[in-house]
Amino acid sequence: MFKSFKSDIQAVFENDPAARGWFEVVFTYSGLHAIWNHRIAHKFYQKGWYTVARIISQASRFFTGIEIHPGAVIGERLFIDHGMGVVIGETCVIGDDVVLYQGVTLGGSGKEKGKRHPTIGNNVVIGSGAKVLGSFKVGDQSNIGANSVVLQEVPPNTTVVGIPGKVVKQGGKRTDRLNQELPDPIIEALQSMNREIDRLRTQVLDLRSRLEEQESEAKEAAKVPSGHSE
Repeated sequence: MFKSFKSDIQAVFENDPAARGWFEVVFTYSGLHAIWNHRIAHKFYQKGWYTVARIISQASRFFTGIEIHPGAVIGERLFIDHGMGVVIGETCVIGDDVVLYQGVTLGGSGKEKGKRHPTIGNNVVIGSGAKVLGSFKVGDQSNIGANSVVLQEVPPNTTVVGIPGKVVKQGGKRTDRLNQELPDPIIEALQSMNREIDRLRTQVLDLRSRLEEQESEAKEAAKVPSGHSE
């Protein structure tokens, strides 16, 4: 457990450029406190001390604003940035080196029984306000855009944005895992439409110009040369 605590601190320095020193990180980062409280609560949960585990979980929620069910399984070096409003459900499984921003919900859709919360792969970044709901998997190296609502499985190396979440990039690798400037599929569709409209406008103007030239040539050809009859 203490080894995990050390790696959790290291994750803060790796993912937060504002982190200035270990003393500040240990005593002021609520996301780190929530993770540590969860690791303790999870030990009690595994031993069947469910009430004690829930008391620790609720106390942590009160002080940090982050709700992590003691039954959730969390891997190494999870980083919760700011964290207020983050909710992680009971059967959620989170891999290693995951980044969660404030307002993220890893919950259920309300239809499943048993495993009803998502499984998050390794090296996944989930943006502010995103909701991942259901018992599916988010693949390794994936990126969920801010305020997205994801309701189905996400393949590895995929970027998902929108409501409901749409795949806008697949098979590519992130160059900056903390970059939240993700493509907007609606804006991209509108830009594509504008390009098509511009192309059609150019064609119409070209056809109109040709038609006017043809009409002018036809009028010239239809003219009969004037002359004096003998």
